[in-house]
This record gives sequence, C-alpha cells and structure tokens, in this order.
Amino acid sequence: MPAPRSRARRTTIREVLDTAIELEKKTMALYVEFVKRFPRPAEVRNFWFGMARHEAAHCGALALVEGILESDPRAAAKTRIWFDPTTATRLRSLLSAYLREARSGVSLERAFEMAIDLEASELEDVVVDMMKVVKSPEWRQRAIQLLIHDLGDLSYMIERYTPNEALLARADALVERRVGGLGAPRPARRVGRA
Repeated sequence: MPAPRSRARRTTIREVLDTAIELEKKTMALYVEFVKRFPRPAEVRNFWFGMARHEAAHCGALALVEGILESDPRAAAKTRIWFDPTTATRLRSLLSAYLREARSGVSLERAFEMAIDLEASELEDVVVDMMKVVKSPEWRQRAIQLLIHDLGDLSYMIERYTPNEALLARADALVERRVGGLGAPRPARRVGRA
C-alpha cells in the first residue's frame, strides 16, 4: 500500500470505484487512439493494442470488485484504501488534455512520454489496492504482473524506437520502482502481444 500523502485519506472502496473505472476507461481510449495513430510497424501497433487491452482488463477487475461489494455491503463499508481526491482531478485533466493532443497528432516519442506519465500515476496503486476485496492473492498478483510487464514493454519500445535516453531512464526507473515494491526479480522484456 502506498504511504499516505498529505491530502490522502482513508476512504471506502465504493467511494473510489466509479472514479477508478472512469479513469481506466479514459486511459484505454488514449491507448486506442495510439493504435490508430501508429499502425506501422506492427510491433508498435501491437504494443499500443496490448496497453489498451490491459486497461480493459483493469476495468474488468474493477467490475469484479464492484460485484463483490454489491453482494457484501459490509465488506464495502469496512474495506478502506488510501486515496487523494486531487489525484483523480489531476488525472482526469491530464487524460483529457492528452487525448486532445493525441487526436491532433503526436510523435511516437511523445506518445511514450504520455504513457510513462499515466503509468507512473497513483491510479495503478489504487487499482491494485482495490483487488484486496477479491480476497484472492492470484487476482491481485495477476494485476501486479500485468502492470510490470506493461512497464517492461514500454521501456523496451522506448529503447527500440526513440533515441531519448532521458525518457528511457524514466521508464526503467518506473519499472525498478514497481518491481522493487514487490521484492520480485525484474521481468524479462517482451513485446508483441496482440
């Protein structure tokens, strides 16, 4: 669980669920826009498609959490997570701006930069925290593994398709931060999910 931030507060999952689903859908829409913007080479298109698909999986996982909460209102009332409401406002604004920018045309390097900004956001931590409601370590572990693989793929694509060393360093640092938070070995880079 992330350390509490100055504006973060302990809140019920129900209070955060709709916001998290909304933000995941907007992130998926941005990645779908990148699928359309970067159809070639196929490796790049497949990368963006995989990123969009994983955002859709996050929405599905959150829908599962929602179903569990609806079937057990006591769990919904007592299960709490750390959440900073200003994070949602900031991400909503960022996603809207990024989608407008993407629709007007961006370079592949800029698209990667946007993805790093989003994947580094606290939203991913909130989604993983919400998976505790499922009471299945496998589901939570799967969400974490998908996140780490996405980040590894993002790092690989930046390395392969841009000369921007600073951007690559940001991606690698994000991978290390996520993996370090788990105490797990760093995953091998792979690409080509479709």
